[in-house]
Amino acid sequence: MSSLTFSHTVTERFLRYVTIDTQSDPDSPNSPSTEKQKDLGRVLAAELKTMGVADAHLDDYGYVYGTIPANTDKKVPVICFCSHMDTSPDVTGKDVKPQVLKNYRGGDITLPGDTSQVIRFNEHPALKNQIGNDIITSDGTTLLGADNKAGVAEIMDAAHFFINNPDVKHGTIKILFTPDEEIGRGVDNVDLNKLGADFGYTMDGESAGCVEDETFSADGATITITGVSAHPGYAKGKMEHAIKIAAAIVERLPKEGCSPETTSGKQGFLHPVGIEGALEQATLSFIVRDFTEEGLKEKEVLLESIVKDVMKDYPRSTYTFEVREQYRNMKQVIDRHPHVLEYAIEAIRRAGLRPMRTAIRGGTDGSRLSFMGLPCPNIFAGEHAFHSRLEWVSRQDMEKAVQTIVHLAMIWEEKA
Repeated sequence: MSSLTFSHTVTERFLRYVTIDTQSDPDSPNSPSTEKQKDLGRVLAAELKTMGVADAHLDDYGYVYGTIPANTDKKVPVICFCSHMDTSPDVTGKDVKPQVLKNYRGGDITLPGDTSQVIRFNEHPALKNQIGNDIITSDGTTLLGADNKAGVAEIMDAAHFFINNPDVKHGTIKILFTPDEEIGRGVDNVDLNKLGADFGYTMDGESAGCVEDETFSADGATITITGVSAHPGYAKGKMEHAIKIAAAIVERLPKEGCSPETTSGKQGFLHPVGIEGALEQATLSFIVRDFTEEGLKEKEVLLESIVKDVMKDYPRSTYTFEVREQYRNMKQVIDRHPHVLEYAIEAIRRAGLRPMRTAIRGGTDGSRLSFMGLPCPNIFAGEHAFHSRLEWVSRQDMEKAVQTIVHLAMIWEEKA
């Protein structure tokens, strides 16, 4: 258990940050995709400077960088702590009104702004570990933004701790806050030379004690169908409707075992995320997920075989099938640097928690950073039910995350 003294200011930071709308936009070509993400970036850079992080700044692409210099004579690898500032496009993040339920005693939590929104005890098993804790939610009309402003607040609070406790020895610590993680573009414009880190950790995980060294591998697939147009009054035997072809493809997708709503654990899926078109042309967009590249390929072969089978009924229509790599399972990188994970597990233990090694059914900035040369597992931030109005986090879990960051930096110094 930790013998260090912490200030317990992470919740105050978090409650401020979530009121700043930072929703990203997948349809925007800009970087960052929304200028409002910089509103939080400016706040964070200014707060870091006020703390004493002299080089803290927000760049044109919406990234916040900062350095806490080493205070040890040892040669310690440079460690980065990273969280993303944007919130999901799935649910509005404007005018968030955070609610703090102190000393949670169990049972359902009805959100006051929309009483149809209920965090049900039997549907959120993690609540059973929160008895006596302070639970933070939105009012039910928006998401909360714990994904990932919990991580942002935790890194900020840890930075404050290091600057105010110079007797706690650590190597150089780099801080990185990113935009657009929720739309898969979180590290598109990161400057790793400027960052100058050897290893990293994203603070973007769920339950207290969890550390994740494995993510989905991910591709995007786009099917473009070109049908045959004709005047609808004289279309018999001529028209081949691109929208109807697209609908037939969706209808033939597996109903069990290959969709998000029917899979869990290490099972992957095919997931249609967009459909648009007209009579002559229609486009279907998919995301493909699996923990292995072989699994990705199998699903992509399955998808194209469905398309080919459907197209047999439309002999004069054509299609194109395009697959784009999105990110890969970071485990294949992190396995080459086992101490990065071992130190995180030890830090969690020193914070008084039981470490749990899990896999992410999704991706993080750490997935791509790992393949860019910065091995980067994911540590819990305490966020739950993300991308929904039922999102919640507890004060105590955020405080434990701060302690984990501090212990982790100390362990890197000790082991050097």
